[in-house]
Amino acid sequence: MVNLSDQYIKIKPEIDAAVLDCISAAAFINGPDVRRFEENLARYLGVRHVIGCANGTDALQIALMALELKPGDEVIVPAFTYVATAEVIALLGLNPVMVDVSPETFNVAAEIIERAITPKTRAIVPVHLFGQSCDMQPIVELARSRNIAVIEDNAQAIGSDYRDTAGTTRKSGTIGDIGCTSFFPSKNLGCFGDGGALFTDDDELAAKIRMIANHGQERKYYHSVVGVNSRLDTIQAAILDVKLKYLDEYCAARNLVADRYDQELGELEYVGTPIRESRSSHVFHQYTLKVSGRRDDLKRHLEINGVPSMIYYPLPLYKQKAFSGFAAPGFSLPVTEELCSKVLSLPIHTEMDDATQGYIIDAVKRFSA
Repeated sequence: MVNLSDQYIKIKPEIDAAVLDCISAAAFINGPDVRRFEENLARYLGVRHVIGCANGTDALQIALMALELKPGDEVIVPAFTYVATAEVIALLGLNPVMVDVSPETFNVAAEIIERAITPKTRAIVPVHLFGQSCDMQPIVELARSRNIAVIEDNAQAIGSDYRDTAGTTRKSGTIGDIGCTSFFPSKNLGCFGDGGALFTDDDELAAKIRMIANHGQERKYYHSVVGVNSRLDTIQAAILDVKLKYLDEYCAARNLVADRYDQELGELEYVGTPIRESRSSHVFHQYTLKVSGRRDDLKRHLEINGVPSMIYYPLPLYKQKAFSGFAAPGFSLPVTEELCSKVLSLPIHTEMDDATQGYIIDAVKRFSA
């Protein structure tokens, strides 16, 4: 699905030098590369604060902790997403309220969220799925009108741009109260292990987030709150700082692959190609088709022909055994269930050459012949 080896080879001298510098300095925990990367990423995103942490799941958990939500508070989250988004809500004793998504963009929308708001709603977690931002302006306006916090799950869309009705453009993840991302190796900006970060323009929130991520201490051995141990590894920060310089190039390369898929597969009767949010650019963390009727047969056909594909996601969150206590018997979200039965993601990455993509496209077309 991705080709991280060839991506590394292209920037190998820079990566190797950055890693060796860290080893030589022996500054493995909270070394200077961490703060340098945080500052450079903040500059790229146009946000006041970036705080690194150990992984994207921790980022979501720390964000919820920083907002001081109480057990039983409700957090609205799409049911069509990776488990981590709802997992941290449940871990903190909060109630994940799962909602449907748009059948076109797979993203949650303000009108869907509004129907789920109750007096117990304290936060909304829009997920910028597969590489494009949700339509954030109406979501933020709704949240502000009800005094509800917004935490953006930006693990799949870092680098995408959102444009509001006034024409102002901001990076996804910087529009709500807190943005969260993952640097898992296969992400558009990925390290060589685990890593994550939080973004905010709020100075007070930033200080609280940084404190929570470091055992709840403002200074060593003085702990103001119960926190966690979640640090971005210095070597990973050094790697990310190199790769950040290439992020826009990576996004452009993914768009070229997506454009060719659109052109070649768009006329097939049994597949639907991705629809773009009107106010967001797309960085194509995934290229996801909607396959009518024979999705699983197509997946098997591709596998036989040596083409990997993935189903993101095969089951709504409320049907996962882990979340059986958070939904009433018979609870159903029609769009989410339809997508779980139809979606199929094709390989897309920065190093895909014409011949490889041509082979994938031909394999898909042969299935329909």
